[in-house]
Amino acid sequence: MIRKIDHQNMGRSNLGWLQSLFHFSFADYYNPANMNFGVLRVVNDDLVQAGTGFATHPHRDMEIISYVIDGHLTHGDSMGNQNTITRGHVQYMSAGTGIQHSEYNWGEKTARFLQIWILPDRKGHTPQYGDFRFEWEDRHNQWLQIVSGIDGTAPIQIHQDANLFVLELDIGHSIDFDLAPGRQAYLIQIEGSSLANGIELDTCDAAEISSETITVSSREKSHFILIEMRQH
Repeated sequence: MIRKIDHQNMGRSNLGWLQSLFHFSFADYYNPANMNFGVLRVVNDDLVQAGTGFATHPHRDMEIISYVIDGHLTHGDSMGNQNTITRGHVQYMSAGTGIQHSEYNWGEKTARFLQIWILPDRKGHTPQYGDFRFEWEDRHNQWLQIVSGIDGTAPIQIHQDANLFVLELDIGHSIDFDLAPGRQAYLIQIEGSSLANGIELDTCDAAEISSETITVSSREKSHFILIEMRQH
Protein backbone atom coordinates (compact mmCIF):
# COMPACT_ATOMS: atom_id res chain seq x y z
CA MET A 1 0.00 0.00 0.00
CA ILE A 2 1.26 3.48 -0.85
CA ARG A 3 -0.27 6.85 0.02
CA LYS A 4 0.97 10.10 -1.48
CA ILE A 5 1.47 13.13 0.76
CA ASP A 6 1.24 16.24 -1.44
CA HIS A 7 3.49 19.03 -0.17
CA GLN A 8 0.76 21.53 -1.02
CA ASN A 9 -1.30 20.03 1.83
CA MET A 10 1.46 20.10 4.45
CA GLY A 11 1.67 22.54 7.33
CA ARG A 12 3.57 25.76 6.67
CA SER A 13 5.31 28.49 8.58
CA ASN A 14 7.02 31.71 7.47
CA LEU A 15 8.92 33.62 10.13
CA GLY A 16 10.93 35.64 7.62
CA TRP A 17 14.31 34.20 8.56
CA LEU A 18 12.80 30.68 8.56
CA GLN A 19 10.35 29.06 6.16
CA SER A 20 9.19 25.53 6.95
CA LEU A 21 7.11 22.70 5.56
CA PHE A 22 5.77 20.44 8.32
CA HIS A 23 5.15 16.83 7.33
CA PHE A 24 3.57 16.22 10.77
CA SER A 25 2.03 18.37 13.49
CA PHE A 26 4.62 20.84 14.78
CA ALA A 27 4.67 24.31 16.33
CA ASP A 28 1.53 26.21 15.25
CA TYR A 29 0.53 23.48 12.77
CA TYR A 30 -1.64 21.01 14.68
CA ASN A 31 -3.59 18.23 13.04
CA PRO A 32 -4.63 15.42 15.41
CA ALA A 33 -4.95 13.09 12.41
CA ASN A 34 -1.34 13.80 11.38
CA MET A 35 0.83 13.42 14.47
CA ASN A 36 3.34 10.81 13.30
CA PHE A 37 4.02 7.83 11.04
CA GLY A 38 5.02 5.00 13.35
CA VAL A 39 8.04 6.16 15.37
CA LEU A 40 8.65 9.01 12.90
CA ARG A 41 7.40 12.04 14.82
CA VAL A 42 8.76 15.09 12.95
CA VAL A 43 9.97 15.92 9.45
CA ASN A 44 10.48 19.63 8.88
CA ASP A 45 11.78 20.91 5.54
CA ASP A 46 13.48 24.13 6.66
CA LEU A 47 14.85 27.11 4.73
CA VAL A 48 17.12 29.21 6.98
CA GLN A 49 18.28 32.62 5.80
CA ALA A 50 22.03 33.39 5.88
CA GLY A 51 23.28 34.72 9.21
CA THR A 52 20.29 33.38 11.17
CA GLY A 53 19.29 30.19 12.91
CA PHE A 54 17.87 28.46 15.94
CA ALA A 55 19.20 29.92 19.20
CA THR A 56 20.12 27.61 22.07
CA HIS A 57 17.11 25.54 23.15
CA PRO A 58 16.53 22.26 25.00
CA HIS A 59 15.57 18.76 23.83
CA ARG A 60 15.09 15.48 25.61
CA ASP A 61 14.09 11.88 24.81
CA MET A 62 14.24 12.22 21.03
CA GLU A 63 16.55 10.95 18.26
CA ILE A 64 17.21 14.00 16.04
CA ILE A 65 18.77 13.84 12.57
CA SER A 66 19.59 16.88 10.43
CA TYR A 67 20.23 16.25 6.71
CA VAL A 68 21.61 19.23 4.77
CA ILE A 69 20.35 19.77 1.22
CA ASP A 70 21.91 23.17 0.49
CA GLY A 71 24.15 25.61 2.29
CA HIS A 72 25.81 25.39 5.71
CA LEU A 73 24.49 24.26 9.09
CA THR A 74 26.52 24.84 12.27
CA HIS A 75 25.63 22.89 15.41
CA GLY A 76 26.67 23.82 18.95
CA ASP A 77 25.59 22.10 22.16
CA SER A 78 25.92 21.96 25.92
CA MET A 79 28.34 19.01 25.65
CA GLY A 80 30.89 21.27 23.93
CA ASN A 81 30.38 20.06 20.36
CA GLN A 82 30.53 22.55 17.48
CA ASN A 83 30.73 21.56 13.83
CA THR A 84 29.52 22.72 10.41
CA ILE A 85 28.12 20.44 7.73
CA THR A 86 27.09 21.05 4.11
CA ARG A 87 25.17 19.33 1.29
CA GLY A 88 24.64 15.62 1.82
CA HIS A 89 26.12 15.61 5.32
CA VAL A 90 24.34 14.61 8.52
CA GLN A 91 24.24 15.66 12.16
CA TYR A 92 22.81 13.29 14.76
CA MET A 93 21.79 14.02 18.33
CA SER A 94 20.30 11.63 20.86
CA ALA A 95 18.77 14.09 23.30
CA GLY A 96 18.20 11.47 26.00
CA THR A 97 18.09 12.87 29.53
CA GLY A 98 18.49 16.40 28.19
CA ILE A 99 20.71 18.55 26.01
CA GLN A 100 20.75 22.15 24.82
CA HIS A 101 21.83 22.99 21.29
CA SER A 102 21.75 25.64 18.58
CA GLU A 103 21.73 25.43 14.77
CA TYR A 104 22.85 28.39 12.68
CA ASN A 105 23.45 29.17 9.03
CA TRP A 106 26.67 31.17 9.00
CA GLY A 107 27.02 30.72 5.24
CA GLU A 108 26.38 33.29 2.53
CA LYS A 109 23.19 31.79 1.07
CA THR A 110 19.96 30.27 2.30
CA ALA A 111 20.39 26.83 3.81
CA ARG A 112 17.88 24.03 3.33
CA PHE A 113 17.83 21.01 5.58
CA LEU A 114 15.52 18.27 6.78
CA GLN A 115 14.97 18.11 10.52
CA ILE A 116 13.92 14.56 11.42
CA TRP A 117 12.78 13.44 14.88
CA ILE A 118 12.36 9.75 15.74
CA LEU A 119 10.90 8.53 19.03
CA PRO A 120 13.47 6.52 21.03
CA ASP A 121 12.91 2.97 22.25
CA ARG A 122 12.79 4.28 25.83
CA LYS A 123 13.36 7.44 27.82
CA GLY A 124 16.52 8.32 29.70
CA HIS A 125 19.35 7.52 27.29
CA THR A 126 22.69 9.27 27.79
CA PRO A 127 22.89 12.26 25.38
CA GLN A 128 25.09 11.75 22.30
CA TYR A 129 26.16 13.79 19.27
CA GLY A 130 27.83 12.97 15.97
CA ASP A 131 28.28 14.41 12.48
CA PHE A 132 29.11 12.48 9.32
CA ARG A 133 30.35 13.67 5.94
CA PHE A 134 29.15 11.07 3.48
CA GLU A 135 30.65 11.05 -0.02
CA TRP A 136 28.03 12.29 -2.48
CA GLU A 137 28.83 9.66 -5.11
CA ASP A 138 28.04 6.85 -2.65
CA ARG A 139 24.32 7.62 -3.09
CA HIS A 140 24.49 7.98 -6.91
CA ASN A 141 21.98 5.54 -8.44
CA GLN A 142 22.12 3.40 -5.29
CA TRP A 143 20.61 3.47 -1.81
CA LEU A 144 23.13 4.68 0.79
CA GLN A 145 22.28 3.73 4.36
CA ILE A 146 23.14 6.57 6.72
CA VAL A 147 21.28 5.50 9.89
CA SER A 148 20.44 2.18 11.54
CA GLY A 149 19.33 0.96 14.94
CA ILE A 150 21.91 0.09 17.58
CA ASP A 151 22.05 -3.48 16.25
CA GLY A 152 22.74 -2.26 12.70
CA THR A 153 25.94 -1.34 10.89
CA ALA A 154 25.31 2.22 9.61
CA PRO A 155 27.73 5.00 10.64
CA ILE A 156 24.91 6.60 12.66
CA GLN A 157 23.11 4.31 15.10
CA ILE A 158 19.98 5.43 16.94
CA HIS A 159 17.96 4.08 19.84
CA GLN A 160 15.13 2.78 17.67
CA ASP A 161 14.40 0.06 15.11
CA ALA A 162 14.60 2.45 12.15
CA ASN A 163 16.85 2.88 9.12
CA LEU A 164 17.50 5.88 6.88
CA PHE A 165 18.67 5.72 3.28
CA VAL A 166 19.47 8.45 0.75
CA LEU A 167 19.58 8.27 -3.04
CA GLU A 168 20.43 10.42 -6.05
CA LEU A 169 18.83 8.95 -9.18
CA ASP A 170 19.67 10.00 -12.73
CA ILE A 171 16.87 10.85 -15.12
CA GLY A 172 15.30 7.75 -16.67
CA HIS A 173 16.73 5.39 -14.03
CA SER A 174 14.74 3.07 -11.76
CA ILE A 175 15.57 1.38 -8.47
CA ASP A 176 13.72 -0.92 -6.06
CA PHE A 177 13.52 -1.00 -2.29
CA ASP A 178 12.09 -4.16 -0.72
CA LEU A 179 9.96 -3.70 2.40
CA ALA A 180 9.72 -6.84 4.50
CA PRO A 181 6.38 -7.93 5.97
CA GLY A 182 5.58 -5.88 9.06
CA ARG A 183 7.76 -2.96 7.91
CA GLN A 184 6.80 0.48 6.62
CA ALA A 185 8.64 3.42 5.04
CA TYR A 186 8.30 7.15 4.55
CA LEU A 187 9.77 8.32 1.24
CA ILE A 188 10.54 12.01 0.60
CA GLN A 189 11.21 13.49 -2.84
CA ILE A 190 13.80 16.06 -1.76
CA GLU A 191 14.58 17.32 -5.28
CA GLY A 192 13.34 16.48 -8.77
CA SER A 193 10.32 14.40 -9.75
CA SER A 194 9.66 10.68 -10.03
CA LEU A 195 7.15 7.87 -10.07
CA ALA A 196 6.91 5.72 -6.93
CA ASN A 197 4.99 2.57 -7.82
CA GLY A 198 3.37 4.63 -10.56
CA ILE A 199 2.41 7.54 -8.28
CA GLU A 200 3.78 10.94 -9.30
CA LEU A 201 6.00 12.66 -6.76
CA ASP A 202 7.30 16.20 -7.18
CA THR A 203 9.83 18.14 -5.13
CA CYS A 204 8.88 18.13 -1.40
CA ASP A 205 6.18 15.44 -1.82
CA ALA A 206 6.27 12.31 0.30
CA ALA A 207 4.72 8.84 0.38
CA GLU A 208 3.74 6.44 3.14
CA ILE A 209 4.44 2.85 2.11
CA SER A 210 3.84 -0.46 3.87
CA SER A 211 4.83 -4.09 3.20
CA GLU A 212 5.58 -3.96 -0.52
CA THR A 213 8.42 -3.44 -2.94
CA ILE A 214 8.91 0.20 -3.90
CA THR A 215 10.00 0.96 -7.44
CA VAL A 216 11.20 4.54 -7.89
CA SER A 217 11.61 5.81 -11.48
CA SER A 218 13.02 9.30 -12.03
CA ARG A 219 11.31 11.69 -14.43
CA GLU A 220 14.16 14.15 -13.85
CA LYS A 221 17.33 13.98 -11.78
CA SER A 222 16.07 13.20 -8.29
CA HIS A 223 17.19 13.18 -4.66
CA PHE A 224 15.40 11.11 -2.00
CA ILE A 225 15.49 10.13 1.64
CA LEU A 226 13.69 7.02 2.89
CA ILE A 227 12.92 6.25 6.55
CA GLU A 228 12.20 2.55 7.10
CA MET A 229 10.83 1.14 10.37
CA ARG A 230 8.70 -1.50 12.02
CA GLN A 231 4.97 -1.03 11.51
CA HIS A 232 3.14 0.43 14.51
